Amino acid sequence: MNKLFLALVLSLVGHVMAWFHMQAQFKWEFAKSLWWIILGGIPISFAFYYSTRWYYEHFERYWYVRPIGFGMATIVFAFLTWLILSEVPDTKTWICVMLSAIIIFIQLSNFK
Repeated sequence: MNKLFLALVLSLVGHVMAWFHMQAQFKWEFAKSLWWIILGGIPISFAFYYSTRWYYEHFERYWYVRPIGFGMATIVFAFLTWLILSEVPDTKTWICVMLSAIIIFIQLSNFK
């Protein structure tokens, strides 16, 4: 399977897991547990480690990896915070989400 596709999927999964790892404490009591913190970090670290590795193997440049990660993190954070914590994004947040999507598109395109 294509390494870029695997990297994108695993990165998305990592960002979703990271959102729950960090933000769940504001929704559910169990997420304030030390065990949640310790055990949650392991699968998240694996997801980000391998997605970064596969991005790098695909692009052969690290500078393409980081902006994609920032963009995905912003998009995932905005939507999950809206859906689960019921915090409606304001205009500034929607602009940031759109800019994040544009950044991801630019990094994934063949522009040189």
